[in-house]
Amino acid sequence: METRLTPAPADPVVAPPARRPGSVRRTSTVLMSWPGGLGTPELYLQGRARDLLTPAHGAPEVLAAADLEAVTGRERDIQRIVADPPVAGLQRLLGVRAGSGLRGAIARELPEEVEGGTPLHLLLDDLGGTTLIAGYTYFRWADVFPEMRRRIENAPQRVMQGTCSGFRPGSIGLKDDGTLSHARQNTARTASLVDPSDPAGWHELHEHPQIGMRRARRIDLWVNEGLIEFDAWFRDSVWVPEGHEEAIHEYQMLGRADRATRTLLSVTAVPRVLPYAECPGAAPNASWMAGTDLRTMRTEVLQRLRATDCCTHLNDGLRSLAEVPVLAEALPT
Repeated sequence: METRLTPAPADPVVAPPARRPGSVRRTSTVLMSWPGGLGTPELYLQGRARDLLTPAHGAPEVLAAADLEAVTGRERDIQRIVADPPVAGLQRLLGVRAGSGLRGAIARELPEEVEGGTPLHLLLDDLGGTTLIAGYTYFRWADVFPEMRRRIENAPQRVMQGTCSGFRPGSIGLKDDGTLSHARQNTARTASLVDPSDPAGWHELHEHPQIGMRRARRIDLWVNEGLIEFDAWFRDSVWVPEGHEEAIHEYQMLGRADRATRTLLSVTAVPRVLPYAECPGAAPNASWMAGTDLRTMRTEVLQRLRATDCCTHLNDGLRSLAEVPVLAEALPT
């Protein structure tokens, strides 16, 4: 019997939820742009992250914050990297490719950031994903820059079949030979990240470029009946020639964790915006992570959710839950 797929989801979150008294919120953004012009090899990455405590009474308090600037070359190699506040060891990442080996290099050179689950570590960890997806901008601007269209058409073809839920056999995103079909991806127009009624709910955002992308994250956590509850959210978006912003990947994850043992008790993944109808097929598999020590989420997700059982963007969202125990330390007892 043929499986009928529902359309790809296109339901972006309109505004962040109201901050709860006695909660902690981490927000982060990474902008991707090409100062030398679209198609030039140098990709500029501008990141910012902040942890905010909203007490039961009184004004919110910034617990930690970090800015990161990096430039990568044609091979995704890190050519320049600067953090504020400065961190010893950061310059040892120069020359490292922002690919599969980056996380190992971060762990070797900046172990305190990794162990501490700091805002800077989140930004560094996102260098791999953002340098990978930034090229999607070319597709959206190909009609404006004909050379981009030629570059896409002449680029080497890679077999993607089986790498994720969205590229399962028969996906609209693939040709018969398993390479990308370049079918138009599903997107959805977005509103501002900031709720005008709560400007403190997000860190100060960088001014976005005309041509570029942004990765944004938000995670809220609070205590309810002795357990940690969380609402984690993740979005990749692009600015299009028409002048507005569109989400291309967006997930929301709702769940609970044991505060004493730091164990994930439950998690539900809600697909908000994904490229193809096949993509949400991985969302129910987020429940497989129940019982995991949250401190090991960054590695456990990659072990348990693989091939067509996974979604790259679902995995990205779930991996960020590794910081829940760190943020929970600031929650009221």
